[in-house]
Amino acid sequence: MANLIREKILSFINQTIIPFVFKISDQPMLFRELLQTNKMYDDDMKLEGMVPGFRIRIGRTILVFLIIWHIALIPISLLLHIQIAKIDCHLLIIFAVIFTGLFFATYAMFKEYLIDIMAEKHIRNAWKNHFPHFSYDIHHREVSRLYSEALEKEIPAKEMYLYILNNMISEK
Repeated sequence: MANLIREKILSFINQTIIPFVFKISDQPMLFRELLQTNKMYDDDMKLEGMVPGFRIRIGRTILVFLIIWHIALIPISLLLHIQIAKIDCHLLIIFAVIFTGLFFATYAMFKEYLIDIMAEKHIRNAWKNHFPHFSYDIHHREVSRLYSEALEKEIPAKEMYLYILNNMISEK
């Protein structure tokens, strides 16, 4: 049951929220951009503004988050309205400060989560173009490691694709 709910939520995010929040370029990701983005994604680096090919629309992100926040907060407020009305106003001010902090903290986490989902989706699409014979799930860490090695060895950009493919094939 929990798996079904999770699948529905992920489907809603991928089909509704992601297209609404992000502006996606029609141009395919270049090979070098794929390698850089894959490396940053595998290293759990902050990706906002670093992934070519899509841009987050902040206003729409805030709108979506406000809707989600209110969907969660309004029922709780309605259930606890009588108890909240009896609380001292000084304590309510402290609660307001805490909820404001929670709002901005959860917004930052929400935005990072959406960016991570979009980055992985974008990397997977580019992966199909540049590595059609290799599964992303199996080889993305290997490609990230090989890209780091190629940078350390100062392999020219023209030879990078061949270097990575040769090493991927030889390691099988």
